[in-house]
Amino acid sequence: MNIQSNPSLVDKLASEYVLGTLRGGARRRFESLLRRHDVLRLAVVEWQDRLYPMAELAPVALPSSAVWPAIEAKLGLSGKPQRKRPFWFELREDISFWRGLGMVSTTAAIILTSLLLTKQLQPLPAAAPAPASYIAMLSNDQAQPIAVVTGNAQGGQLTVKVVAPQAIAADKSLELWAVPKEGPPRSLGLLAANGSVTLTLPANATPQSIPLLAVTLEPKGGSPNPNGPTGPIVFKGAWVQI
Repeated sequence: MNIQSNPSLVDKLASEYVLGTLRGGARRRFESLLRRHDVLRLAVVEWQDRLYPMAELAPVALPSSAVWPAIEAKLGLSGKPQRKRPFWFELREDISFWRGLGMVSTTAAIILTSLLLTKQLQPLPAAAPAPASYIAMLSNDQAQPIAVVTGNAQGGQLTVKVVAPQAIAADKSLELWAVPKEGPPRSLGLLAANGSVTLTLPANATPQSIPLLAVTLEPKGGSPNPNGPTGPIVFKGAWVQI
């Protein structure tokens, strides 16, 4: 069956794919068709554009204050003393962060799909630059996009483009951190309050080892603590592979 000749079927499958109701073998077959047909990718991008604004209107839903004590009591954890942990542990576990991360990841997916579709439809120049290997959309606590980070593993470069200029005091600096699954964050360099900056991409800075990127507000010149950040997190996002 030539799916491209059936616009209504293309639209139906694309909508179900974006909504997540297309599952199992049907979803895998649709994803295999996505790699071969421009019309399917375009339909998916259009449905993402339609549905994404709805996520911004969804109210924040947090569990009641009785939920976590009940879970701790059931697991026998309520009586155990707690050590104060570095803030990046809370960053990994914070509910509002993961909710915002889901919205930001959706935004990144829309941008990536659009870029890949445009790249496929347009002829490549004779000497095309090496494609970015990784990308992250960094957002603030209101899930507003602040910066786009792209990493070129082949060239060992990290490019940060601030899309929403920041008002930073003269005695402060923005510092980018790689937050690994285990251990303290690792500084990747200082950022400009607006525009772009190119940094060195560490060889091991992959989404598998470093799933999150975060930017903190530090004293001029960067964090004085060699073991991690000292200032508050101003924006963050997931580090994903293209």
